[in-house]
Amino acid sequence: MSDVEVKQSKGKEKHSKKKTKRVSVKIDMTPMVDVAFLLLTFFVLTSTLNKPQTMEINLPPDSKTTVEVGESSLLTLRVSKDFKIYWNIGNEKPQTINFKELRRFLEERLIANPKLVTLLKIDKKAKYINMVDIMDELNMANVTRFSLSPMEDGDLKIIENI
Repeated sequence: MSDVEVKQSKGKEKHSKKKTKRVSVKIDMTPMVDVAFLLLTFFVLTSTLNKPQTMEINLPPDSKTTVEVGESSLLTLRVSKDFKIYWNIGNEKPQTINFKELRRFLEERLIANPKLVTLLKIDKKAKYINMVDIMDELNMANVTRFSLSPMEDGDLKIIENI
């Protein structure tokens, strides 16, 4: 694997000083390269590749398109900046709901009204992960018809009055 070569002088030396023997070392790097490539191959082949997680979004072809939904079929979820969730159907007074209870609540409402459309209004100061968490809950509760909208000043006043 490695060799040590010692050079010896031939004959008498002209100078009275003794020359030191030079030692040259040769290291064979082949085994280390083999191990490195073996480890590289092992980690590449045993790693799992994650598919990107995406959600299909259907947008109307024209931005001026309006969709009319009956008040009894419209569930509005409002999310404040401190992740408090308020819900109401139609023009009812909004009520608070805990995030842990949201999926069961959505499933019950969907069973009661299969034509339910959910409008998700999120405060502009809320965290992005809050919106993602609620959209995940909608997806797990099999709510396929929902819309996203920013929270307006009127919505903030409704929440403050509760």
